[in-house]
Amino acid sequence: MEALLGILQVLTVVVVLVVAYRPLGDHMARVFSSARDARAERLLYRAIGVDPSSEQTWPAYLRGVLAFSLVGVLFVYAVQRLQAVLPLSLGFPAVPEGLSFNTAASFVANTNWQSYSPDVTLGYGVQVLGLVVQNFVSAAVGIAVAVALVRGLARTRTGTLGNFWVDLTRAVTRLLLPLSLVAAVVLIAGGVIQNVAGPVEVATLTGGTATIPGGPVASQEAIKLLGTNGGGFFNANSAHPFENPTAWTNVFQVLLMLVIPFSLPRTFGRIVGSTRQGVAIAAVMTTIFAVSLTAMTAFELRGAGTATQLAGGAMEGKEARFGIWGSTLFGSTSTLTSTGAVNSMHDSYTALGGMTAMLNMMLGEIAPGGVGSGLYGMLVLAVITVFIAGLLVGRTPEYLGKKIGPREIKLASLYILVTPTLVLTGTALSFAIPAVRADVEGTSIWNPGLHGFSEVLYAFTSAANNNGSAFAGLTANTPWLNTALGVAMLLGRFVPIVLVLALAGSFAAQDRVPATAGTLPTHRPQFVGLLTGVSVIVTALTYFPVLALGPLAEGLV
Repeated sequence: MEALLGILQVLTVVVVLVVAYRPLGDHMARVFSSARDARAERLLYRAIGVDPSSEQTWPAYLRGVLAFSLVGVLFVYAVQRLQAVLPLSLGFPAVPEGLSFNTAASFVANTNWQSYSPDVTLGYGVQVLGLVVQNFVSAAVGIAVAVALVRGLARTRTGTLGNFWVDLTRAVTRLLLPLSLVAAVVLIAGGVIQNVAGPVEVATLTGGTATIPGGPVASQEAIKLLGTNGGGFFNANSAHPFENPTAWTNVFQVLLMLVIPFSLPRTFGRIVGSTRQGVAIAAVMTTIFAVSLTAMTAFELRGAGTATQLAGGAMEGKEARFGIWGSTLFGSTSTLTSTGAVNSMHDSYTALGGMTAMLNMMLGEIAPGGVGSGLYGMLVLAVITVFIAGLLVGRTPEYLGKKIGPREIKLASLYILVTPTLVLTGTALSFAIPAVRADVEGTSIWNPGLHGFSEVLYAFTSAANNNGSAFAGLTANTPWLNTALGVAMLLGRFVPIVLVLALAGSFAAQDRVPATAGTLPTHRPQFVGLLTGVSVIVTALTYFPVLALGPLAEGLV
């Protein structure tokens, strides 16, 4: 019965995504292609001194991204440090400096890693002013960068990519905000709380007392999922019944995480003038997602040991109202979309099940990835794939009529090296520096041995890939991890953006070359297979040695 219900959940998700793919993808294409500005948008542009008709080159577009994000880091840091004097602080003191930096970097980088318990650390003022605002705008930045890359592929001999401020504004006002309002209403109807009441103490049946929390949860939950952010209002995140009350709200939350990233390939196809190109990208994303979900579910159903088998699977750390199928569907979705939200404790997964979650992030979260970041990550891998195919047939590689020369392949290669470098360097330094190792092993790791190593590896994988989920047995609120993970989140977010925008500018400056007999068709099953293989092989070759030291070794014990 549980298997049947699980399959029905998966089929529901598939059907809804297929139905939403065309209308939502077309809507996003219109949003970012329209020459008309709404009146409220024009007032905003006038207030900040932006000419919406002005096109930007890639360096100008990048300066907008970096300047806006820097202001975001400073603002989120400031509101945390000033929490004690803000409205609705609930009496909480200022957040410490190191934790404030880590949290500011996390939410601006669309990571939403939380080295703290939100419901006992942050008041409603910081949650709404700092975190919710960044949930909207950090997601909008990712969408804007993806649209800029798509424009670079679609345009010829212009060198311009649009206007960052216009793309940012439209992503918030015409896409994220309307969808979030609808999603919040649905979540409230499903039992997610939404109020500004403080915690209430009640008497229990046994004569004791219990604290019932309140808060504006549904509004934050909606954008946390739609924007593939992931930061929970409560420490248990989407395992908390006030954030995710029932099995059907669990499926709805999965849909919120997937609907924009899976529809963006349609937007890509519409803007470049070939919807078949979008279908090919979506097919690769779907293939990887299906394999990952199947693997994680199989590992958790099989479990290990007599007790696990008698229980029907590895239920430790999972909510009974979701079961294994609902937990792995949510876990696969959150780690493949850079959301980082959890409805079960990944630290309690089997060794190979936890490794699957880790691999989802190590892929670069491209199936379908975060809002915007998944699409531009997949397009960079498409460039690599076309280059490899071009070498095999001895011709100059081309993608959508754009030549892939030395400059383009260098930018794409650097892109795929950024996050592995951050992950492996951060993990290595955590054990190579004597003082840091003593702190990590003595304070942060509560599960020594192979699993403790996996916890640290998972943390840096999550940070560098801007995911935000964790093996929660790791205590990350320490000076080293707050700093190192904060730096990894910022570099893992913005260094790839620099490379993507440079690549977009290079494509936009080119003329379109005609297709020849040697041109690789990039809309057929052959290309889908090649791109899938490149996506997986690049990851396996990079991370296999370090996985052998942690989850693989643990799973074989």
